[in-house]
Amino acid sequence: MNVIDLKDYMQYSAEKMKKLNVFQSQRFFCDVYCFEPGQEQKGHVHAEQDKVYLVLEGEGKFIIGNDSRILKAGQGTMAPAGESHGVHNQGSQRLRVLVFMAPNPG
Repeated sequence: MNVIDLKDYMQYSAEKMKKLNVFQSQRFFCDVYCFEPGQEQKGHVHAEQDKVYLVLEGEGKFIIGNDSRILKAGQGTMAPAGESHGVHNQGSQRLRVLVFMAPNPG
């Protein structure tokens, strides 16, 4: 059994958001995204994958389709396949997000 501690998945970069892979199979992946203040994951679409965002620390603006909300630690949302989505850390603190996507785009 592979056991992880999410505290070990915390790495930030001044240049851009960091993606840290936690788990991966042919069917899905699970990453931790680490955002410094002002960083973002620009809006994009996955034609065949659903993506789940769960906020571990901080707060950020999550955009799904035409809707946007500020989510805080303990909150999450899902971007269904074909729906535009992105994340922006507009605050002054770091943002850390657990991300699941299935099926794995590969």
